[in-house]
Amino acid sequence: MATDCEAWLNANPVAEAEDLSDSFLSGEEDDAGLVVSKNFRNEINGNLLSSSSNSIHEARLKAKAKRRLRKNSSRDSGRGDSLSDNGDVVSGTSVAPSSPKSKLLDRKSRLGKGRGLPKKGGAGGKGVWGRSGEVYELEEVDQKDPNYDEAQENCVYETVVPPLDERDFEKTVTPIVQEYFEHGDTNEVAELLAELNLGPMQSKVPSLAVSLALEAKASHRELTSRLLADLCGPVLSLSDMEKSFDQLLLELPDLVLDTPGAPQLVGQFIARAVSDQILSKSYIDGYKGRVDCQYTRVSLDRAAVLLRMSMGGLRIDNQWGTGGGQRPVIQLIKEMNLLLKEYILSGDSKEAEKCLKDLEVPHFHHEFVYEAIVMMLESKGEKTVKMVLQLLKSLSVSSVISIDQMRRGYERVYMDIAEINIDVPRAYFILEQCVDKSFSMGIIDVKLRDLCPCRGRKRFVSEGDGGVVKLESY
Repeated sequence: MATDCEAWLNANPVAEAEDLSDSFLSGEEDDAGLVVSKNFRNEINGNLLSSSSNSIHEARLKAKAKRRLRKNSSRDSGRGDSLSDNGDVVSGTSVAPSSPKSKLLDRKSRLGKGRGLPKKGGAGGKGVWGRSGEVYELEEVDQKDPNYDEAQENCVYETVVPPLDERDFEKTVTPIVQEYFEHGDTNEVAELLAELNLGPMQSKVPSLAVSLALEAKASHRELTSRLLADLCGPVLSLSDMEKSFDQLLLELPDLVLDTPGAPQLVGQFIARAVSDQILSKSYIDGYKGRVDCQYTRVSLDRAAVLLRMSMGGLRIDNQWGTGGGQRPVIQLIKEMNLLLKEYILSGDSKEAEKCLKDLEVPHFHHEFVYEAIVMMLESKGEKTVKMVLQLLKSLSVSSVISIDQMRRGYERVYMDIAEINIDVPRAYFILEQCVDKSFSMGIIDVKLRDLCPCRGRKRFVSEGDGGVVKLESY
């Protein structure tokens, strides 16, 4: 029997051995099959095999490994032909390969089961909190958790702003006050201060605002008085106001070095604060007999005088005046006329220049030039013309009145000269003289001088023409 097997194997090569192995090991490929292969390693049908039979068994194992590899690859690719468990070739349907991107974005099940819907109803995947419209319930605290802390169960978390120290206070509040001088909105300042944790520095807000206003304009001092009145209550208390003005009175010797008129100005602030009811009426009386500094005494005396004058009808709420941009035009024109009349009486050009600056209307200086030229046209002597031209020359040299404002003032007179001539018959003649003198003094240029209008002359013709009057300009 052994000789017959050997003769058959010699007649069939290793390929036929593979077919034999395929037919012999058909069926389920599990651990039991491996055990059978071990049992047939040395014998077949109870007969011992030689070394050649061992090579046959190794060929069977290699064929089995190849078959298993082909089967797995066909399942993964999903296309091409595959081998059945019996080794038969089974033609499969070719499936177009899908891109890796589409596989990553495809949320359908890849197990071949189900209805092809997204995983977890569309609520799964990386970075997904759940399906839309899903409401999560409050998570109950596990008291058996080793990290559980009973003291933190009812904690309330709030944003804590650290209190400002003296250095940070000046750096933070000074820009707020300086910006307020530009926009004049007290509500914005109150909101910005409410966001800060002023702490003990709260009482220094009025003193800082007043010290900045001492070096500013009169309109800024008026804005500061309004700011103090609006901050008292929402942000500051009456005690904070009193502490702040007490500090100002103590710092007067240092404030005088930068602002010589600081005692009088601080006295006006105190009087205004008493009038606005942010300081008590007995505030000044509390310093009687306790003042050693002369600057403090001057400031308190100034406040007391203003309060006594208010009883006689003086309005302290308008002691600083209003800014140029906030004044009515009619009021500005009246003040400019009064300024010119006072200058004609006194002849002090420095004082006139100072008063014009205090009006704080550099955009309206052309009205001052217009009123000055009209005053020269209405004057009856050379003295007024000479003084007004000297004033315009001084204001032009010092750049208080710009070249553009000077030009606009002269052009306005040129346009209204016909109406002015109704009240002043010699207006054209006087204007020509004033324009020539202004050019000789360097107040205006050649172009502006050449624009000066001239009056048309009247000429009577012969009686044969019926005495018709002809208008003719030269």
